[in-house]
Amino acid sequence: MMTDIHIIDDDIQLGKSFSKILSQEGYSTKVSITGRAGISDVLSMPPKLVVLDLKLPDMNGLEVFKKLNKKFPNLPVIIITAYGDTETAIGAIKQGAFDYIYKPFEVPVMLDLIKKGIESSKYMNTPVMINPEEEEFDRDALIGNSWEMIEVYKAIGKVAPTDATVLIRGESGTGKELCARALYHHSERNKAPFIVINCVAIPETLLESELFGYEKGAFTGAVHKKVGKIEQAHKGTILLDEIGDMPLGIQAKFLRLLQEKSVERLGGKDPVSVDVRVIAATNRNLEKAVEEGKFREDLYYRLKVVTITMPPLRNRKDDIPTLSRYLMKKFAIESELNNPGITDDAVKYLQTSDWPGNIRELYNTLQKALIFNMGTPIEKEEITISENKNLQEAEASRQESSNIREWIKKGLQSGLHDKPFEFFMDKFSEIIISEALCITGGNISKASKLLGVSRPTLHTKIEKFEIETKPGLNDFS
Repeated sequence: MMTDIHIIDDDIQLGKSFSKILSQEGYSTKVSITGRAGISDVLSMPPKLVVLDLKLPDMNGLEVFKKLNKKFPNLPVIIITAYGDTETAIGAIKQGAFDYIYKPFEVPVMLDLIKKGIESSKYMNTPVMINPEEEEFDRDALIGNSWEMIEVYKAIGKVAPTDATVLIRGESGTGKELCARALYHHSERNKAPFIVINCVAIPETLLESELFGYEKGAFTGAVHKKVGKIEQAHKGTILLDEIGDMPLGIQAKFLRLLQEKSVERLGGKDPVSVDVRVIAATNRNLEKAVEEGKFREDLYYRLKVVTITMPPLRNRKDDIPTLSRYLMKKFAIESELNNPGITDDAVKYLQTSDWPGNIRELYNTLQKALIFNMGTPIEKEEITISENKNLQEAEASRQESSNIREWIKKGLQSGLHDKPFEFFMDKFSEIIISEALCITGGNISKASKLLGVSRPTLHTKIEKFEIETKPGLNDFS
């Protein structure tokens, strides 16, 4: 059985304690207390991620990293360092380490870093263009043999071996990130880091430091130097997802990266040279954004050296049969459900919709049908495709948002809760978990997979909230 996380640290107590925490989160672990033992153990059984202390009794942690990185260049390694080791840790980042964290570390911060590292490993190690009928099944692949997708494959094949900046365009749910991964896998940089930054998911106040890093003392709380994601991607590739939403101030700094191949950390005086290949993705109309002054024209032209447009699903309905069977297999594997297949009539029915939400909407539709299926091939009658679905979903979303806001407003004004933020977050957690248990018929294993949390974590939450009923989303009692 493959180990999830291998810890190389001579602090025996820390290793035991941290292993216990990781086990509770659903990870399997192994601990080595010397550098040589760590190298030997990892070489014999490669894990998904390594946590490595720089101070080891028999050899320097950087030497350990170099040996591991030479053998497994795509294996994410998180460096544990003391303040005095900062420059060494940054040097390791330059050579391909995933990230570094200071002792003593906060467990939630480390767990978040581990989750990101394992996700990054999946991005770097999984191929993306396959036949879904092959025995070696890839859960994150570009699927389709339509003319539109063949053109995408041709473009990827031509531009991937170069270092050209690529702008991937397309509606939400069309597979832009998978296209970026295909470019990475077929490039000369596929043994170096591939780092994804979502410009919408990270608050504007944090995005700049996340991308460019900062120097000690750059702002309140900056007690040590930190390299940004761009530096971490040195020699590799960085994907800026939803770049159309990048704030103007950060656009100016990012333009410098494209022009001068360097970045400047927050609070820094000297530029830092970096060698990264930039891929950007957006569903925005950048031309309109340029006209409105929301996106820099010079950055726009720097980004669109090569443009690849992912086609909407309505323009490649011939791919729906293959895509549907692939998506069903993907969900069945991830949720540990039986996959009974789908009838030809049901597939033909799927081809009647324009799928405004594209592949993501098709996946959600099949996911629902598979959850409630009774073990026989999915029939047309088991599939729900709403007319004017975009309008219906938008109206439902507005109504739910209004209900939630009103409920929160009344709760805050009442003054009944000592810690209102914790109260509301717990209430939402209780509702979400209850709905997941309802969907999965009370199966905790399936519910944990549906929610993306470990079983121990879910058990803890269920006990905390004493969940017995299955309230709906609008049950704000």
